[in-house]
Amino acid sequence: MSKAARIILLVVIILSVVAWALYPRFGDIFPSSKDSAVGPPAAFGPSTTPVTATVVAPTQLENKILITGSVQPNEVLEVKSEVSGVITKIHFKEGQDIKKGQTLISLKDDELQAQLEKLRYSKKLNEELEFRQRKLLEKEAISREEYDISLTQLNTSEADIKLLQAQLDRMTIEAPFDGIVGLREVSEGAYVTSSTVIANFYSLDPVKIEFSIPGKYAGEVKVGDKLNFRVDASEEQFEGTVYVIEPRIDPSTRTLKIRAFSPNKERKLLPGQFARIELIMDTIEDAMLLPTQAVVPELNGHKVYIARGGKAESRKVQIGIRTNDNVQILEGINLQDTVITSGILQMRPGASVSITSVN
Repeated sequence: MSKAARIILLVVIILSVVAWALYPRFGDIFPSSKDSAVGPPAAFGPSTTPVTATVVAPTQLENKILITGSVQPNEVLEVKSEVSGVITKIHFKEGQDIKKGQTLISLKDDELQAQLEKLRYSKKLNEELEFRQRKLLEKEAISREEYDISLTQLNTSEADIKLLQAQLDRMTIEAPFDGIVGLREVSEGAYVTSSTVIANFYSLDPVKIEFSIPGKYAGEVKVGDKLNFRVDASEEQFEGTVYVIEPRIDPSTRTLKIRAFSPNKERKLLPGQFARIELIMDTIEDAMLLPTQAVVPELNGHKVYIARGGKAESRKVQIGIRTNDNVQILEGINLQDTVITSGILQMRPGASVSITSVN
């Protein structure tokens, strides 16, 4: 057998083996016209997109801003003496509750007491002299001028006593309001001057919450607005009420300073604490809210997609207040509209949609 014949024979054998190996799959690779007739028809046209949606319903919305502030005492002062002197008695204990008018400190006043006693004796003598001179004047035994001299001496004695009594009053320090006294800085027997701090005195019920807000909110906040806040020392949420608003915006920070009162009967709040505040400026009872991801920003505004009749419909909307998760819609949609909340980036007007779940 020639070489060419052997090559032809080898090729025929290989083709036969390949044909025998592929024969069972011929029906899949080359379907017959009969099989094609009973197979599923090919799908044509746009596909349906599964989406989630929410039905627009009236919702209460609190227009609030998040700011930081600090806790301050309702009243606070440094206890100091008006005059210099030696402390003879400390009438309080550190951390003690004090009532208004209660004595805190007494200074040495024996010299003033002696002067007061001397003036009282002088006053008594001048009273007797004035009495005698008045009787003589009634009998016209003395002139009016002589009586006036004795009356002036009596009035001068009374004025000197009042002056000395005022000096004596300054030797005693009293609480100007109900409160709690802090740590004292002096001891009995210490010499103090008008610049010596004896202790700090606080009124802590209620406490003040001081904070500042951006100037752009100046027209929205008002006296009586409510706020919620927390402090680092407690997970409890506290409440407060705005009682005063600074009538000017700070030109350096462009912020408006505000103070609020918060009850503190249990003294859980201490001056100097850092406060994280939610200021509620307004409450809208029937706001239309949508999840943030449902609102698509555009060059000239915002839009949402409404599901209607299995199709997606684009609507331009005007937004209002933003919260962490939602956006208020002012115009562009109506109550009971079904707004698409997923697959927004791939959505096109007129696209076929299938709602899988509704919030």
